[in-house]
Amino acid sequence: MAEIKLCGLGHSYGSNPNTQVDYALKPVNLTWEDGKTYALLGPSGCGKSTMLNIISGLLKPSAGQLMFDGKDVTNLSTTERNIAQVFQFPVIYTTKSVRQNIAFPLECKRIQPEQIKKRVEHIAELLELTHLLDKPARKLSADQKQLISLGRGLVREDVGAVLLDEPLTVIDPQLKFSLRRKLREINRVTGTTMILVTHDQSEAMSFADEIVLMKDGMVQQAGAPEVLFSRPRNEFVGYFIGSPPLNMIDAQAVQKNRITKLSDVMSNQNQAGRRVQLGFRPEHIVLEHCDNALLGVGTISKVEHVGVDSIITLEIHHGTKVKAKIRGLDGLSGMEVGVKIGVNVNEEDCLVYVNGHLQS
Repeated sequence: MAEIKLCGLGHSYGSNPNTQVDYALKPVNLTWEDGKTYALLGPSGCGKSTMLNIISGLLKPSAGQLMFDGKDVTNLSTTERNIAQVFQFPVIYTTKSVRQNIAFPLECKRIQPEQIKKRVEHIAELLELTHLLDKPARKLSADQKQLISLGRGLVREDVGAVLLDEPLTVIDPQLKFSLRRKLREINRVTGTTMILVTHDQSEAMSFADEIVLMKDGMVQQAGAPEVLFSRPRNEFVGYFIGSPPLNMIDAQAVQKNRITKLSDVMSNQNQAGRRVQLGFRPEHIVLEHCDNALLGVGTISKVEHVGVDSIITLEIHHGTKVKAKIRGLDGLSGMEVGVKIGVNVNEEDCLVYVNGHLQS
């Protein structure tokens, strides 16, 4: 197992990078603790796979150092780093059985056959592959093949970390949920550091102890999932985390004298050229049949039902729209397009942003 530290680590696919614009991965300082689960999250092209490939040794960084347990491994090969990597599309040996595929990394290290048998059967049980162990790998479905690939990455007990490059893409939703749970169980049992690359915020939130959210090659925010949800550092984080995303409305759309923290920002800062906004989660909105609400009276413009939740879109101030997320059916009586209703939110659930950045 290993603590992984990125010290000013950056990468450019061009030669002689001079400015931040030249870097696909902007230089970053991060520390990932031994034994935790992490998610590299962000849209396509944000730099998350570049970062993962540098950690695995498939790519040499243009700048900075990579440390494993205090040792500089920047110039070491993948083999010397003792890393296991599982890719987006399953890579298996079609001429071998499931058992032989999972056992292959241990055979390469000349582990005793009895130890290999015990370890393979343990991993197969965790991944629910026991009944397939002696079947040819070529006859399995895409999701089963990915499970084999995962098993091959997890079977070694001496790995410093397991790197997962969007391995759940080809797996059906129900199995995906089950597999995330199993990966966390394996992490808790073995203490193996796991880093998952994904563009799916739900996947990241349910898997990781900590999330690193990226955009345009730069880390936007790193921390526990609940921190990114409750206190997004900037407008992008608020947009990317949460479904629906964080409501962001101009200060002029609310009665700022009723929100102390907003009033303080408006009165204490020179507002020339500065955009002041109020942010709050759709889950925190309370719809009341009155006009004595913090955000005023809103007119319902859309009602969407998403499973047990309903998403209510309201216009509260000269075209300003917000979304409320309501659980269950009890609160939906009279919620129809065109209805006017009080829109409330507790002040402690409100965040103030200036030019898109959270104010402390």
